[in-house]
Amino acid sequence: MSLTKKILIAIGIILVAIQFIRPARSNNNQASVTDISKVAVFPDSIRVIIQNACYDCHSNNTVYPWYSKIQPVGWLLAGHIKDGRDNLNFSEFGEYSPKKQLSKLDAIATVISEDIMPLPSYKMMHKSARLSTGEKTLLINWAQHATDSLSVK
Repeated sequence: MSLTKKILIAIGIILVAIQFIRPARSNNNQASVTDISKVAVFPDSIRVIIQNACYDCHSNNTVYPWYSKIQPVGWLLAGHIKDGRDNLNFSEFGEYSPKKQLSKLDAIATVISEDIMPLPSYKMMHKSARLSTGEKTLLINWAQHATDSLSVK
């Protein structure tokens, strides 16, 4: 057997073996008492946009695509989701200090206006995450208004 065949067989075995090493998933499909919708002004129009463009990475209600079951893609997605939740978790927004809540709302407006979020790789795979100019304006205005309503409390 040639060296090339041995290498290909080894790679095949490794690819099959890693399918059994799966990252943990969390998806409770419910708004917790600390969800942003319970803490800040959160109209339905904003909820729809944020759920479509943000919740998969920035909440505990991730909808995992079929390809997340294929490794190493699943590991990459798990890393993105962990990073997203570490930066902002809408499901745990109420647990943030008032100062951090204000900071996160300001950051939302900034990353949307600068087209940093949603990530280009996410938009490529999720058509509903491609925000129109109108949706961006709605989100930015909402984040600023929600900031005003939080600072009043």
